Formats: sequence, structure tokens, C-alpha cells
Amino acid sequence: MALRDEIFEQPARLRGLIDSQRATAEKIAAEIRKHEVNFVFLAARGTSDNAGRYANYLWGAHNRLPIALATPSLFTYYQAPPLLKNALVVCISQSGGSPDIVNVLTEGRKQGALTLAITNEPDSPLGEKADLLFELGAGEEKAVAATKTYTAELVALAMISTALKGDKASWDQIDQLPVWLEHSLEQEAAIAAAAKAVSDMQRCVVLARGFNYATCFEWALKIKELAYVVAEPYSSADFLHGPIAIVEEGFRVMSVATSGPVFDSMRDTLLKLREELAAELVVLSDKPEALDIAQHPISLPVGVPEWLSPAVAIAPGQLFAYHLAVAKGYDTEQPRGLKKVTHTR
Repeated sequence: MALRDEIFEQPARLRGLIDSQRATAEKIAAEIRKHEVNFVFLAARGTSDNAGRYANYLWGAHNRLPIALATPSLFTYYQAPPLLKNALVVCISQSGGSPDIVNVLTEGRKQGALTLAITNEPDSPLGEKADLLFELGAGEEKAVAATKTYTAELVALAMISTALKGDKASWDQIDQLPVWLEHSLEQEAAIAAAAKAVSDMQRCVVLARGFNYATCFEWALKIKELAYVVAEPYSSADFLHGPIAIVEEGFRVMSVATSGPVFDSMRDTLLKLREELAAELVVLSDKPEALDIAQHPISLPVGVPEWLSPAVAIAPGQLFAYHLAVAKGYDTEQPRGLKKVTHTR
């Protein structure tokens, strides 16, 4: 059971990352300050792309850095890369070997932009070409579905953001992440029960907003990869602008609703789905007001600041996808049609 083992390995891996890589984050922040960086140009694929969605919120909110998410095909098939003057080019990749992501970084260097690679493989093409390198140190990830490398990517982004911000209180909060993550994994019994209760589903939507917009995309991806369910992720705000029409009685909705400025909006959407449309809800939350709405509530630890909650909330999502696949009778170690490393151009 490599997948489940790696899910539960995450608190220890994050502790090692936080303890060993703070100096790296500070060095990267110092180099960014030396350059006239006006925006971040970020390239990633798959799970790493969802880490990029987190960066979009985090570095925007905490560091006032606008982020453009790259379209790598412009660099490969179309041979028409955008102008990257005064950009920080950030490439996130577990393997560091995807040619299209490497091409984005190579073009960034060619145009004179500062480049940063965030990868679990420092000796990969991506790691070797970058000006700056943040090694994830997640160890070998044997399961095809990425888990511990994803949370490591989130924490790497949080550490760099905090180093740029220069805020001791934020470092103290990051230091608590492994404990919060352990607490979230203690909900496995409730998670397994929720997954079994909806194991007949063939389609669902996954909703969140704010910092956890990344979480709903990653949770949906894991449900697709492992349980072969058509799981569509949405911002709860976007969902109200049309897609809500697909909801009928008993339709399954997964949701992340954590404390923060967007919580009231999320709660109101969940109430509408449950009371007006009779949807069946699986809800991850640290707030009783949201958990009480759900038929299948899954508690998150209290006290996690919203900006760090994606690194805590995704672990129950990973476990849910794992137990959903088990309940459906699927092999969680060898999802059909997938390999550990995907080389796209």
C-alpha cells in the first residue's frame, strides 16, 4: 500500500522540509529582491499545476506579486513565447523532466529572466538549468498518484513567500504544519465511511474558493485518477454562474469550506445545495456551521490560518480518493492509463 503509506508519511516529510530548507527559502528571497521582478510567470503540469493555483493566491495576497500561469504549448508547438522581461520564471515539477516545462525555463533564461525550479529531483534537466533551486526532499514517491510531493510543493511556496515577506509570525505558523497535518489524518475512519457511502457515484463536483481553490482541483484530480469518477472542480462563485444547473436530488458535491474571508460565501452555497436542491454533500471544514450542513462531514483541525490550510485540507481529500477507489474495487497502486512520470511537449 505505497499510496496510503505515502499519504501518512507527509507530516514527517514536511517537518524535514521545514527544518532543512528555511535557509534555501531565505536565499531565494534575497535573489528575488536583487532583481527588478514585476511579475511571476509560472509553469507546471498536473498536480504541480494545482500547486501553481495556490501560489497565485498566496504570492498575490502576501507578496503583491501578480502571477501568470504559463501555456507551455506556446513555447513548444507554436514557437511563440511571451515576453518575459522583469519576470521571475518559476517551474514546478515533481520529476523535473517534462520537456515542455523545461522549455519554459530555458526560454526564461534566454530572455534574461531570473528562473526558479521547485522539484523533487535536483539533478533533473529542470534542476540543472535553473538559476535558483528549491529541492523538495520528499524522498522517492512510489505511488503513481502524487501526494507527498504535492504538499511539499505547497510548503515550498509558503516558505518562499514567508521569506519574501520577512514575517516571524508566519514562520511560526509554518512550523505548526506537521502537527496540523497529523490531526487531519486522524479522521481516517470518518473519511473511509464517507467514501463508502458515496461509492456508487460516477460523477460529482468539487467546490472551494480562495486559497483552497487549489485544493478542489487537486482533490478532483485524485478522485479522477484513482476512482475513475468524473469529478469537476469549480470555484463556488463560478459554479453558481451556470454549472449549478446540473444539480438534482442526490447529486454528490464535495467541498472544502475553511475559516477565512470566503467562508460565509461557501456556507451559503452549501445551504442552497442541501436545502433547495437536495444535493448530497461531503464537506471538509474546521467550522461546525459547514459540517452541520453536510450528510458526510469531515473535520479539519481548528486554528489553521487560511493561507496554510491547503497543505492540511488536501490530506483528507487524498485519503477520501484512496478509500473511494478501494470501495469501488480498484487498484490504487496502478491507476489505469497512468505512469509516474509523464513527458509532455
